[in-house]
Amino acid sequence: MSTTADTVSPSEGIPQPDRPKAKAQGGGFARYLLIRFLLIFPTIFILVTVVFFLMRTTGDPITAAQGGRLSADQLAALRAEAGYDRPILVQYVEYLGQIFTGNFGETITTNRPVIEVLLTYGPATLELVFYSLIVAFAVGIPLGLRAAYHRDRPQDAVYRVLAILWYAIPIFFAGLLLKLVFAVWLKWLPVAGRATVSSEIQMQLLDTRTGLYTVDAILTGDPRVVADVLSHAVLPAIALGLLTAGIFLRLVRTNVIGTLATDYVDAARSRGVSERRLLKRHAYRPALIPIITVIGMQIALLLAGAVLTETTFEWKGLGFILAEFLESRDFVAVQGIVALLAVIVALTNFVVDIIAAFIDPRVRY
Repeated sequence: MSTTADTVSPSEGIPQPDRPKAKAQGGGFARYLLIRFLLIFPTIFILVTVVFFLMRTTGDPITAAQGGRLSADQLAALRAEAGYDRPILVQYVEYLGQIFTGNFGETITTNRPVIEVLLTYGPATLELVFYSLIVAFAVGIPLGLRAAYHRDRPQDAVYRVLAILWYAIPIFFAGLLLKLVFAVWLKWLPVAGRATVSSEIQMQLLDTRTGLYTVDAILTGDPRVVADVLSHAVLPAIALGLLTAGIFLRLVRTNVIGTLATDYVDAARSRGVSERRLLKRHAYRPALIPIITVIGMQIALLLAGAVLTETTFEWKGLGFILAEFLESRDFVAVQGIVALLAVIVALTNFVVDIIAAFIDPRVRY
């Protein structure tokens, strides 16, 4: 025989604090993602707007690029044909509409679609940023841990000075020093470029080439091509990666020192756990959370530094071609490249925010 008790949940009438809390946490995470996603659009809008009006402070793109080469009548005809004789606000609204449809215009100096330039030179910059991040992680995190372990000792002072030097030294100067030592004096590594001519020819013969030389070199199946491509990437990656490595070093050091001063670490220390073990098991992972949260900003820093790095090492990416367009005053191309970089930075920050929220729930609130 069934009773009333058989049909009533044992928890009925008893407060269940965990379920509302879980629901609130889920709602907080969804709200956090929505806010972060919506912030992408004003970020891109502001950057594109600032660049557009800064480029126009020197006049319209036709006059800036061709002024002094063409007669006044020829310039006027080209300006009218491109629509640059209309009010600046009308041009601005039209430019925003073109960007949202994926049309970044055509370069004035080469008459190539800007999107074609972006697809041609973009993979090189992405590859350089990837290698630079590897250098930053491989150098900054271990040295930050050692600096915290040797806190207030001579080793700590040396690491902190290195972090300051890496951040303060101009990238082009660091690149020139690296080239002088490792390429000219020691002759260990190539001076410039992304690969030798023979390797580039082999990669260009691929039907499935991606523009990422590391991937294309692997697809050739020739170990010599892979080694050649990697050797060309070493010096540019170090020159650009050390900039971020200095930031990572100081962040890890500061957060590890703070973690080692917490109560639960003191409790472990009182049980006789060694400082080295405390560092590896209790302080390492918490120290990485701030690194993840600032990766998005470091991507923006690396993209900015790529202009000088690629110019110094003749690494033909977006930074290299951007310098050429600036020199030729091709502001249409400059606007398109900067707009793409703004999109990359905004999306990277969004992805990093999601990862940080998963790792540390406190970030969501």
